[in-house]
Amino acid sequence: MQPRRLRLPALFILTLGFMAAAPSHAQNAPVVHPWNSLTPTQRSLLGPFQSQWDSFPPRRQERLLDRERDWESMPPERQQQIRNNIERWQQMTPEERQQAQQNQHLYETLPPDKQQQLHDAFQRFQQLPPAQRDALRRQWQQQSPEQRQQWLRHLGPNSTLPGKHAFGMPGR
Repeated sequence: MQPRRLRLPALFILTLGFMAAAPSHAQNAPVVHPWNSLTPTQRSLLGPFQSQWDSFPPRRQERLLDRERDWESMPPERQQQIRNNIERWQQMTPEERQQAQQNQHLYETLPPDKQQQLHDAFQRFQQLPPAQRDALRRQWQQQSPEQRQQWLRHLGPNSTLPGKHAFGMPGR
């Protein structure tokens, strides 16, 4: 145990250290961006958030502003792709959205090589003629929930994906 006369200076130094650190910590804290302070371009892109914007925590405002800056640097084709994805999402039923979120989670749990295999399989599917894609979709819809689950389990972290023939393409 420290003598009483050493504890007081140590406490004083510790207090000064906290006081000195507080301004530097405050400098790193996100800044609040009131809606009125945003540029016209930012307001245009972030318009759906206008009614809630001023109540968002500063970190969320910063994240949205970062995304807005990313958006501005994207090529027009990528921007249109994102608009199409947003529109498709908005047209989904709550059940379809939940399924999409589950699929995304499943995808994120796959190792990188399996993610690449799945991506490649999807690309092959996209290259099929529309009639063939529709036939595969109908086949999927006609499967029982157990058959679908079996196929999804097949996509697990230690699995392999079906060969090209499963997506209507000739064998590997």
